[in-house]
Amino acid sequence: MWQFAEAVTGLADGCVTLEIPVTGGNVSLYNQTGSTPIQPTPVVAVMGVIDEVARRLPSGWQDDGENIYLLGTTGLELDGSIWADALHGHLGGMPPAVDLVREKALAGLLHHAARDGLVTSAHDLSSGGLIQSLTESCLRRHVGARVWLGEVMERDGIDLVTALFSESQTRVIVSVAREDDVKFRGLCEGRGVPVARIGVTDAPGMALDITDVASFSLEKLHELHESTIPAVLGPVVGGHA
Repeated sequence: MWQFAEAVTGLADGCVTLEIPVTGGNVSLYNQTGSTPIQPTPVVAVMGVIDEVARRLPSGWQDDGENIYLLGTTGLELDGSIWADALHGHLGGMPPAVDLVREKALAGLLHHAARDGLVTSAHDLSSGGLIQSLTESCLRRHVGARVWLGEVMERDGIDLVTALFSESQTRVIVSVAREDDVKFRGLCEGRGVPVARIGVTDAPGMALDITDVASFSLEKLHELHESTIPAVLGPVVGGHA
């Protein structure tokens, strides 16, 4: 109960600082499948306004040859992560730190970048870390990418596993057309948001290629992505697993 109370207090603090109205929510404390309970999960529904729908940002890139940037910094924050759970069966430890002032600065940057047409897509980094966000960004419109992480690893003092799987908060990946590159970097520097170029979109390659890691074909990634739930719950028949 203490964890739940602290989680709700944290949500309230975040909504006040970020000036986000809460319109509803749900709390799952007792749901379970068979004898296996889910993790206690408070969820809130919030509301935002898009002034110009044409400026809304997709979560995946769609054009070839655009630069991919990572906004924010990455720390050794693997406790409670998908990586820790999947590989080590461990969900304990300290969760990633939250800095609401930095969150607000990042949100303000993204708002202005979208309004001015400086970014063509944006995807948050949360569960699964960078590798998950890169995968989803590629699969959204089936456009590949070539990625390198040396600059981020050196700047943040982290290793490759941390760069790929850390769930540090206040991070987003965006794609930027090359003609808007200078303006975008200037906006980041002016607003004090850390920025690093980590790759380029590659439509002809049809793969997510990460230097010093591997090259994953989009076809294979799509297969893995779509087969996860059926593999766990069984084949879907008539809309039900």
